[in-house]
Amino acid sequence: MPKPLVVQKFGGTSVGTAERILRCARRTADLVSAGHRVVVVVSAMGQATDELIALAKQVNARPPERELDMLLATGEQVSTALFTMALEGMGVPAAGFTAHQVGIRTDGVFTKARITGVDAARVEKALAEGKACVVAGFQGVSEDQDVTTLGRGASNITAVALAAVLGAERCEILTDVDGIYTADPRVVPTARRLEKISHEEIMELASMGAQVMQTRTVELAKKHNVRLLVAASFGSGPGTLICQKEPGMEEVVVSGLVLNTDEAKVTVQAVKDEPGMASAIFEELALRHINVDIIVQNVSGATGCTDVTFIVAKTDLSKAVDCVKGLVARGLARGVAADEGIAKLSAVGLGMRTHAGVAARMFKALAQEQINIQMISTSEIKISVIIPGADGQRALKALHRAFELDGPPAGSGKPKKDSKRMKS
Repeated sequence: MPKPLVVQKFGGTSVGTAERILRCARRTADLVSAGHRVVVVVSAMGQATDELIALAKQVNARPPERELDMLLATGEQVSTALFTMALEGMGVPAAGFTAHQVGIRTDGVFTKARITGVDAARVEKALAEGKACVVAGFQGVSEDQDVTTLGRGASNITAVALAAVLGAERCEILTDVDGIYTADPRVVPTARRLEKISHEEIMELASMGAQVMQTRTVELAKKHNVRLLVAASFGSGPGTLICQKEPGMEEVVVSGLVLNTDEAKVTVQAVKDEPGMASAIFEELALRHINVDIIVQNVSGATGCTDVTFIVAKTDLSKAVDCVKGLVARGLARGVAADEGIAKLSAVGLGMRTHAGVAARMFKALAQEQINIQMISTSEIKISVIIPGADGQRALKALHRAFELDGPPAGSGKPKKDSKRMKS
């Protein structure tokens, strides 16, 4: 029977120096010594990707995306070679691979390619020979044999894809945090680390703005039932396991809260209240590749008209406003207003499916803090509200208390009193 296989992914901070590479390699070597087969996926060292982008712009202010991908892919190749050398120096037989050598195939969209297939034959052969494998993350090869990259921070996607193809026991995402918390501990010091969370919940948290994991990474893990462990690169803590729903997980009403201040509100004023107007607005936005979040339609001060309000990323705000101004010029609306001073606060939990009163509890906590709710959006396991940006952190702390999320980290042996529905 083959030894259990683990895929480890180390981020750019973790491999940022030669000393750190050696520390990470020691962790891999220990796993090999414990009887595991190991595939390691590495990011570029530290700020290497940013430095390469800056270098490209010194020779061309708008570098061609094909050549930019060819350049950026070299960052991960440096990490791969050094990590492999470190393992060999520790007496661990190892082999390093680029995405081309591994057979990570992608579509032809430069700078944000998607994986279409993985031919892991060379990795499987090296594993069978008793070698640890080190693979360059973030990159792939198109059908035209062009080097492509998967988007910033996408080495996680490489790791999950390999874990899925190779049937890994788990995929460890090793970084500078020791797990996933009920809220950002930098804002809420009493936030506690979660022992487990479902793919479904972490996808919602990621889509709402949580920085712990990319939505694409979790989507891929959920599709192929890859168990993810988010843990610290340098430490022995248990981390947080991301997995399919397991018995008992729905006992938790709210697993986590996310505060997102990177969005803006756009209001299309005095839109004609007749069929087809909403379609006209959002088709224009779609043509400009502007993603829209919450949408609310309400009564306008103008007779026979309505106001349409929606949320976009701040990076898309100017494009969205220009788009709406085009509609105004065509006589389909009378004006547009934008507000960057907002925050989106979201509560996510599988238990919302089976527990009533979550929204009421949320709204009551905000009312007690005299925080006005501007917009509301819900799904089966999520409630989001738009509030004034200045109230964001205060609101986050209030909801954290209201849902009894304060407390020691999961697994510490110190459960909170009177919080049976909140246990994890």
